[in-house]
Amino acid sequence: MLKKILFFFVVTTLYTGCKSESNHSENMAMDAAAPETFVSSTAAVENNKDSTRKFIRTADLKFKVKDAIRSTYDIENITVRQGGFVKYTNLASTINYTTSTQIKVDSISESTFYTVNNKMKLRVPNFKLDTVLKEIARNIEFLDYRIIKADDVALNLMTNDLTQERNISNEDRLRKAIDNKSGRLNDITNAEDNLESKQEKRDAAHIANLRLKDQINFSTINLVLYQRQDVKNEIIGSRKIIEEYKPGFGSKFLTTLMGGWMLLETLILFIAQFWALLLLASVLILLYKRFRHRVFKK
Repeated sequence: MLKKILFFFVVTTLYTGCKSESNHSENMAMDAAAPETFVSSTAAVENNKDSTRKFIRTADLKFKVKDAIRSTYDIENITVRQGGFVKYTNLASTINYTTSTQIKVDSISESTFYTVNNKMKLRVPNFKLDTVLKEIARNIEFLDYRIIKADDVALNLMTNDLTQERNISNEDRLRKAIDNKSGRLNDITNAEDNLESKQEKRDAAHIANLRLKDQINFSTINLVLYQRQDVKNEIIGSRKIIEEYKPGFGSKFLTTLMGGWMLLETLILFIAQFWALLLLASVLILLYKRFRHRVFKK
């Protein structure tokens, strides 16, 4: 009985260990493959066996990177290397906020917190879309979202082709009628206007087909990438505020003395204007003092 229990225990332990090792190996394999596979999709892979469908493939991704500038250069190089081109890129730093700390009488430490981000639009050959996405994935630290679309536009192409054929047939009949010059002048003029309208519709359908074929041949990738908030510290000189000039005590005292002297001078000049009256008053006072006793004796 004891031997059976030991045997069962050993078998169970070995099975559990093997299963854990297998799960661990699978997880390691998934982790190793994740950077290249989690941004791709079967929607990004062209199926050469299906010749009846024509797909316009687009991919929209937003993700965080370690260094936005380095990742931008890497993605641009990937695009060109795979036969595509960069249609739009807008690499910019967004300032989140700024703080200032006085560290000396004449120095301030200014800290600028910012985030570097880039919005890009890439055009790559349709059959290279999956490859480009897998190569871009090596820059991703955190994926915000991934949207991949494959729109079948085979019927749109067929509609434009039929429109062109129908207008060509109508143009031929109108051109023959105009060349025969049968009917009145007004009828001929209307026929020519109708012919021009048919030609414009045919050209519009042709251009629409060219646009669709361009989107089919070259897939569009829209990227938004950003990095973790960073900070730049800078020591700058303290800008002293220039105050209004205020004179000192000595200057104020001298100014006051000068003001007093000017006041005295003004008073003397004012009195001097009445010198004749002062002279007459002085003469009258002297006469009064000289003849005062005689007047009172009488």
